[in-house]
Amino acid sequence: MNDPIKKIGITGAVLALGLFGAKSASPLGSVAHVHTHAHAVVPVSRSFVAPGTRTVTVTGIDARINIQDRLATTTIDVALYNSHSRRLEAELLMPVPDGSVLRGFNFEGKGAEGSARILPREEARRIYESIVSRSKDPALLEFVGTGLIKSSVFPVPAGGNQKIRLTYEQILPVDGRRIDYVLPRTESIDYRVPWNISVRVRSAEPVATIYSPSHDIKIKRHGKRDLAATIKATTQPGAFQLSCLLQSREGMAASLIAYPDPKVGGGYFMLLAAPPVELADGLKRLKREVTVVIDRSGSMAGEKLEQVRTAATQVLEGLADGEAFNIIVYNEVVEAFAPRPVTKDSRTMKLARKYLAGIRVSGGTNIHDALVEALRQKLTAGAVPIVLFLTDGLPTIGQTSERAIREVAEKGNPFGRRIFTIGVGVDVNTPLLNRLSRVSRAISTYVLPKEDVEVKVGQVFKRLAGPVLAEPELRVIDGNHRPLPGRITDLLPARLPDIFEGEQLVLLGRYQGEKKLRIQLRGRSGDGEKTYNFVFKLDKATTANAFVPRLWANNKIGVLTEAIRDRAADSGSFASGQPPNDPKIRELTDEIVRLSREFGILTEFTAFFAEEGTNLAATDLISRRVAAIQRSRVGTRSGLSGYNQEANSKLQVEQKTLNRRNQYWDASFKSVEIANVQQVNDRAFYKRGNTWVDSRLVGQQRAAIKPDRVVAIGSEEFRQLVDKLAASNRQGCVALKGEILLEVDGQKVLVR
Repeated sequence: MNDPIKKIGITGAVLALGLFGAKSASPLGSVAHVHTHAHAVVPVSRSFVAPGTRTVTVTGIDARINIQDRLATTTIDVALYNSHSRRLEAELLMPVPDGSVLRGFNFEGKGAEGSARILPREEARRIYESIVSRSKDPALLEFVGTGLIKSSVFPVPAGGNQKIRLTYEQILPVDGRRIDYVLPRTESIDYRVPWNISVRVRSAEPVATIYSPSHDIKIKRHGKRDLAATIKATTQPGAFQLSCLLQSREGMAASLIAYPDPKVGGGYFMLLAAPPVELADGLKRLKREVTVVIDRSGSMAGEKLEQVRTAATQVLEGLADGEAFNIIVYNEVVEAFAPRPVTKDSRTMKLARKYLAGIRVSGGTNIHDALVEALRQKLTAGAVPIVLFLTDGLPTIGQTSERAIREVAEKGNPFGRRIFTIGVGVDVNTPLLNRLSRVSRAISTYVLPKEDVEVKVGQVFKRLAGPVLAEPELRVIDGNHRPLPGRITDLLPARLPDIFEGEQLVLLGRYQGEKKLRIQLRGRSGDGEKTYNFVFKLDKATTANAFVPRLWANNKIGVLTEAIRDRAADSGSFASGQPPNDPKIRELTDEIVRLSREFGILTEFTAFFAEEGTNLAATDLISRRVAAIQRSRVGTRSGLSGYNQEANSKLQVEQKTLNRRNQYWDASFKSVEIANVQQVNDRAFYKRGNTWVDSRLVGQQRAAIKPDRVVAIGSEEFRQLVDKLAASNRQGCVALKGEILLEVDGQKVLVR
């Protein structure tokens, strides 16, 4: 798109600086529309094409974002296709953030000179409303509160393609050491146009980390002041959001993002923290002690063992001289390279290579005793003790009780070793391996058939390259540094993981009250005990941060689901096929139902919420149905149908980005998405026929859902409703297709 693009001069570019605030991520969208007089309006937003009209479609979008300190330059390439037999004229409408200034507008091919300009919020609002009044489709109203790029016309050739490139700049908002960027895009789950997004962040100050709550990004660091992030061909809807956390002079950077919610007496928060890029004298790496535990049962024969042997060698080679290691191998018996971990040097490495080369496979799988031997070893002084525990099967020899093996990790781990479990294949007890990891501040990893064991083990060990804060603990303190319990609750994860160099810590929870939060983070570094104190004001808490409570609820559902799987295995409540009598399981099930319904977060156990005719008011019946579904599946601890539950659980418990389409894996390990539930702003809606129903109303009896008032799209009353919703960053609630039944100030309002 370099040479063939025709440059169009910018005329009348409008500077909207200071006219309006950056609202919640309201997205850019997908389909161009052609009216019968062959004039195309191309909102990079949502389709409101009249039936029977021909359209110019958006086939793909590339966005390149360059952030230099606080200045962001966004370049967007839009690819269009005209299926009509004659060329069409098109006009581009695209929402942009507050304060944006247009710097370039280009298109391919020959054509009359055109222009583009940025319209301020109020003028953009008039255009949105004029389109809505004609089409009776309020899709564009989710962008109320943003500016708007409006282009001049340009040709889209018959049966051909057109490419548009536009560039705008903006000054990014700052909150302490955090810089935030938002690219507006539609939240509609119907949106399927692929986006490629690339970000380059350069700063005069070192950047501790970058994080996106909206999309899964791949991060590459080019230096302490230069990072890149990419997303390839994503169709995940919603605004693209990115936060850059600058390095702190105190050694640990942290920032708090808050969402206010009066019904919880305060709100929800996300704490983002990261160690410095280059460790200062006050935050030295801790040495590691790594014990590699290798399953050598008969099923490990062949290529599997060779990959494990190579992976173990690479792990040991990756340790620095002076760090410690050991090797434990097991089948029905357990053997060790050394009675206790040894210091790495040229001599011990030579012996370790010889020991690994001599491993032969046979026999069964004694997981219990292998775990006991790994955890009881005498600790290497001053080191972070890590176990890489590998198995490809179920416990078959010795103590095989899942509960007994779990108790080894929970009660028989005197030195607090981190147990990073690696399950090879699907014939492993995934709930057991998950539990062993989580209770020890570690994670579980699984290698599916045809995946490379060596690569997976290497990926796990790579992230353990440099622990900088071990056994971290978080607490709220008062002005005199005394503990102040009760200000934060439901912290997830409840037990903080070790913080490694190059990683970020993302914590979610609920806070009480509106006074500033004084948070203390304590842990052990290579230079002794470390304490970091942070003070966060809550005056910037806003409903625009709707991703915070949704991510918290998502993680909470994952934790509750894991608890049911663990408890069911202990009590046998699901084994008989009868409804569980365990009151704790019923309590957990009820809470999953409540959170799923309120936040529109559905899982393999609650996916039926999206079914037509489901009476969501029947709470007791729903809880029993959830329990019945869990009962039919939770007893499956291994195999593909067991692995899918592990994958779903891991997706939720560790999820730090939104899952707007409620994607999960079914029992055949096929990806499933739910189309009848829509997460919009900080609300969730369930589709019933042609009506989207607010999640706050679906728990009521059907007779109670009769609307208090009906509002027609395009009326003055409708405009007032949009204003009221926009004031609390909820304007997207009226942008759904079809009728919308929502709660506003205690009233049930039907938008028709």
